[in-house]
Amino acid sequence: MRNFALALFFICMQQQLNAETIIGFSEEGSLYQKQIETDYDRSLNALEMDKWMKYLSKEPHHVGSLAGKENAEYIAQLFESWGFDVEIEEYYVLIPTPMIRELSLISPTTYKATLTEDSLVEDPSTFVRENLLPPYNAFSIDGKVEGELVFVNYGMPQDYEILDRYGIDVKGKIAIAKYGKSWRGIKPKLAGEKGAIATIIYSDPADDGYGMGDVYPKGPFKNDSAVQRGSVMDMPTYPGDVLTPGIGATKTAERLSFEEATTITKIPVLPISYRDALPLLSAMGGPAVPKEWRGGLPITYHLGPGPAKVKLNLKFNWQTTTAYNVIAKLNGSLYPDEWVIRGNHHDGWNHGAADPISGMVALLAEAKSVAKLAKSGKRPARTIIYAAWDAEEVGLIGSTEWAEEHADELKEHVVAYLNTDGNSRGFVNIGGSHVLERFFNQIIEEVRDPLMDISLKERKRADLKLNNNSAQKRKDAEKRSDIRINPLGSGSDYTPFLQHLGISSANISFGGEARDGSYHTLYDTYEHYTTWRDPNLIYGVSLAQVAGRATLRLANSERLPFEFKGFADNIDLYIGELEELADSMRVDTKDKNSMIIDGTYTAALDPTKTISPPTIKDSVPYFNFSPLKNALAELKESATNFETVGQINKKSTKELNNLLYTVERLMIRDEGLPKREWYKHYIYAPGFYTGYGVKTIPAVREAIEEREYDQVEKQIMLSAEVIENITARIDVIVELLK
Repeated sequence: MRNFALALFFICMQQQLNAETIIGFSEEGSLYQKQIETDYDRSLNALEMDKWMKYLSKEPHHVGSLAGKENAEYIAQLFESWGFDVEIEEYYVLIPTPMIRELSLISPTTYKATLTEDSLVEDPSTFVRENLLPPYNAFSIDGKVEGELVFVNYGMPQDYEILDRYGIDVKGKIAIAKYGKSWRGIKPKLAGEKGAIATIIYSDPADDGYGMGDVYPKGPFKNDSAVQRGSVMDMPTYPGDVLTPGIGATKTAERLSFEEATTITKIPVLPISYRDALPLLSAMGGPAVPKEWRGGLPITYHLGPGPAKVKLNLKFNWQTTTAYNVIAKLNGSLYPDEWVIRGNHHDGWNHGAADPISGMVALLAEAKSVAKLAKSGKRPARTIIYAAWDAEEVGLIGSTEWAEEHADELKEHVVAYLNTDGNSRGFVNIGGSHVLERFFNQIIEEVRDPLMDISLKERKRADLKLNNNSAQKRKDAEKRSDIRINPLGSGSDYTPFLQHLGISSANISFGGEARDGSYHTLYDTYEHYTTWRDPNLIYGVSLAQVAGRATLRLANSERLPFEFKGFADNIDLYIGELEELADSMRVDTKDKNSMIIDGTYTAALDPTKTISPPTIKDSVPYFNFSPLKNALAELKESATNFETVGQINKKSTKELNNLLYTVERLMIRDEGLPKREWYKHYIYAPGFYTGYGVKTIPAVREAIEEREYDQVEKQIMLSAEVIENITARIDVIVELLK
């Protein structure tokens, strides 16, 4: 009993100490930093953020537009007025814009798609049409085709497996797919690989329209004319300018020919509204779709092929366009050669109030407050760089070209990259490098929710317990002291920093209590955002509080706040998932009334339909995961040693900090991932067939998923070697602390 009481006393004392000290700071340094943050918060002004949002979203401002350049110059002027050293760095990139967009149903009935979005008297911004990009998918190839329609659900690999069971393929046909479940670029990529001659993508009202609630302007959701634009560049191969992979797209850069650019689609693709989709889907025949595939339109959905036949004609203006990145630097007072980079893109598909201006105004508020601190004598210890990226929407182009051009100095100097994009109201969402997990948990323990007056962490934990269908996440929320930060796939400007250069990164946003009916449509306006997403921008201030604290703490910490127990625990989870994946692929094929969906053996989607039984062409071997498990055991031990010694010895040196912030560099391999050398991170990567969605320990996971079994053992060994290198680095740090 005495030992238990002592242990409890120690735990309470440790919790009190943790509450009083900030990770990476001494007790004295923590007190000073908290005063800095109190002063920082006082300067955050929602009314000023609202003014910036109204100005920056007043016109369509895509890359290459006059308004896009003017916004970059406006942002640069703000930074300059606050005392930053500012440059606008230009890149010369290939950007397609539409010249011809035609879609017609030609059999068994006729219909010509309008391919337009309605202006609304309730939203004056929707009448601002100058420089407006019509609905299209950037980096679709040109094409003029005719063909029968095949309905492919969300156009994911498992959807094609089900079509195979029905004896239906898309070879020589036009695939029509719903938006959702996977990144849009995967839909034409996979359809093309299956032999389709084109892809049409629409937003089904069951997912994003009246099936979810009232449509705009009565509610936030997509009305029947709204169309989601977006890039379909094959970003899982490489992001950025399609003609300059791996190098910055400067004027003198050596470029690929158009034919050599592998990330342009192989077939034409066009997005449409559900108003235009309805006549096409109504004309389709063939078997009724499985129950789980049904959408929200008032029709019976059919698989095809045909008899609906359509004609599609797309032609684009492929031109070199100037992208403008705004780079604002505030030199550090103690460690000017150690950099913290904080970024958000400024280009939008149209007015872009939610995506990206809601994140951009939070960044501007942060930068102004940090500059005010500096003028008052509280200049950050490390250099802070604020970046407003261009051309993110078409393929993460501005950030990628800058990161590629400056790769060597970034790998040498950057401590961490912090990203925001769109924002909304609700729960805090943080994805990023797991070495920053404890760091971010402490921040969200201290920042309070503006509506509920509880900590962001407490509110997030409640959300994970109550509103999550993942048993693992619910268990973590119940048992784990720290909330896991999500591993990052792709989809925003952290990608080149994390997955190409090995720089510890994070992406921060709020959401979950305001629905996203305006995404990439004409209706992403100031009026829509301030009515339905974040009235009065109160969660914009919360975003600035979280991201600003992260920036300032990384810039001011005495010993950089990287920890490894959370990292090791997440690696443990991912190795377990690899074993479960392999086991789930070993299925019994005797039950002819079942099929494989998502790697599990389930009842047929439509028991009334006679379909062929599943066929597995090869058996899944048993893999030796021992190298990964052995590497994990050593990692856990070293992580524990670091935590133990680090609590006793609070010393900080330049050498020690360099060893800490370059740990993430050890997670990349120079040769890159199999079949896509641009992506070099062996712990996190976007999935080859998920796009934005992350694959953890990706080289092993995708070798198993793609049934490239002869590669699994090799990738297990390489991935284990990466973990062993991290462990060796932690051991060096521990010895320095001893």
